[in-house]
Amino acid sequence: MRMKLLIPGIVLVLASCGKPDTAKLAEEGKILMDTQDCKTCHHPINKGIGPAHTTVAEKYEYTDANISLLAQRIIQGGSGTWGDVPMNPHPDLSQEDAEKIAHYVLSLDGEQPK
Repeated sequence: MRMKLLIPGIVLVLASCGKPDTAKLAEEGKILMDTQDCKTCHHPINKGIGPAHTTVAEKYEYTDANISLLAQRIIQGGSGTWGDVPMNPHPDLSQEDAEKIAHYVLSLDGEQPK
């Protein structure tokens, strides 16, 4: 009987090993984004100078490759994807923090990471 109680706990621990908690990353990304100038051009659901975060989430599948791509765009800035107005670079953000922000943005579509 004692073994039955122990095994589910072991399975739970093993199942979570090596997988990031994407909900936690998205939550941390939202907090980080609120400390940046993102609100100047972006809104979660309405288009501003830049696209709404939900529009970005609809365009990009929630994958590790897109998390990395969007993080690089956050850090380096750029233009052309959403129009002619350039996005300001954020060179002071680490790749890890920019990826957390990308997790938050892509989580707004309700899609699960792949």
